[in-house]
Amino acid sequence: MDAQTSTPTHYEQLALYIDGQFLAAEGRKTQSVINPATGAAFAELPHATRDDLDRALASASKAFQSWRFTSPLERGKVLRRVAELIRERSPAIARNITLDQGKPMAEALQEVQTCAEHAEWHAEECRRIYGRVIPPRSETVRQLVVREPIGVCAAFTPWNFPFNQALRKAVAALGAGCTLILKGPEDSPSAVVALARIFHDAGLPAGCLNIVWGVPAEISSYLITSPIVRKISFTGSTAVGKSLAALAGAHMKRMTMELGGHSPVLVFDDADVESAAKFLARTKTRNAGQVCMAPSRFYVHEKAYDRFVDAFAYVYAGLKVGDGLAQDTQMGPLAHERRVDSMEALVADARARGARLVCGGERLQRDGFFFAPTILTGVPDDARLMVEEPFGPVVPVTKFKTTDEALARANSLPYGLASFVFTNSISTANHVTNRLEAGMVSINHFGLALAETPLGGVKDSGMGSEGGTETFDGYLVTKFVSQASLVP
Repeated sequence: MDAQTSTPTHYEQLALYIDGQFLAAEGRKTQSVINPATGAAFAELPHATRDDLDRALASASKAFQSWRFTSPLERGKVLRRVAELIRERSPAIARNITLDQGKPMAEALQEVQTCAEHAEWHAEECRRIYGRVIPPRSETVRQLVVREPIGVCAAFTPWNFPFNQALRKAVAALGAGCTLILKGPEDSPSAVVALARIFHDAGLPAGCLNIVWGVPAEISSYLITSPIVRKISFTGSTAVGKSLAALAGAHMKRMTMELGGHSPVLVFDDADVESAAKFLARTKTRNAGQVCMAPSRFYVHEKAYDRFVDAFAYVYAGLKVGDGLAQDTQMGPLAHERRVDSMEALVADARARGARLVCGGERLQRDGFFFAPTILTGVPDDARLMVEEPFGPVVPVTKFKTTDEALARANSLPYGLASFVFTNSISTANHVTNRLEAGMVSINHFGLALAETPLGGVKDSGMGSEGGTETFDGYLVTKFVSQASLVP
């Protein structure tokens, strides 16, 4: 690997963004940003002080009093300008994501560019926040239902898709007429600072969007318990989500939670098995498997099992793993050293329980946080790999005999985010779709997370949806107005 590929030139100037101003370290506590391809620190991120948080809360509260009454046309105008600036700046933003998060440049660029569609979708959809008229029981009464922005929101976004996750929450909150305080991922912060600059340059009024950084538990506790914050949105692990939900519930705060998953893949013997295997191998490669909706538990019909494993391994074992800035890299590093440790532990546990290693199974001996693409077959259902979200490039494959067996095993976990089905039978597709306990089901492809489609899970995978016509539901309150004419 050329050492020059990871030199951070023109990296984003990291800062807080409060009340329309970018605030550098200036004596604040800082945190090192690590390049996962080298393991070396190359930037410093300032943490917010208590005064910074109070200023962010005050500015968001003040801005809400005017932003809430802004015409949807004006809000849409800002969001459309955001989309234009995303497209203009996407190469630089993507390169910095690769530097601090690790994914290959092509994937980072795709992440950023598709966000322009989300901004445009919300620009149009915010014009369609409708109420309704309810026929009254008396001709002297008028009954209306109106939907109003809930107020100041706090959002907490993850490191695996730093630009996408922050953008989705920002356009939903701002499009609805809310204001937002956003704490992005300290591990991969450049994309969120770049997003703040885009909204700033697009003409968003000061205070409508604020960006803060710090120790996650301290920031989330302070913001959620503040009486100024009326709603929270969180994307991340189930464990942290439950903790934040309990805190929000204690203060009667509205919440949207997109939490962990362990997505089952059901491959039936009537599917195009080889094509499905190759497609899934490429899909699993994305972001080194660090995707909440990634296919992660593979159940393959016994008649198709051997063909599937051979075709999957042919693609997966031959992946070029390296620095995301290198042009020939197909899979980058994991985001943290602890992710590599987790992969090792999952593989060791599975093998101790009788699973067979097809390929990979170990960290790559080089600088950075690299783990080989790994396939394990014959993984028992009680292995940690089958019950814990792996969030990495380790693939467990097991066989099934009947559809009911496959469904029972797919639904056996408390997770319910995404699921995947491969079959050429309409009957099987319908049967399985109706019985899978998941917020999203994708059949014969990966058709999730588009701007016009809802994204969300059930059970321990969360509550509420982002995207689609459901996108504003969590940011609006319903008000009923009943007005009678004065009787002379």
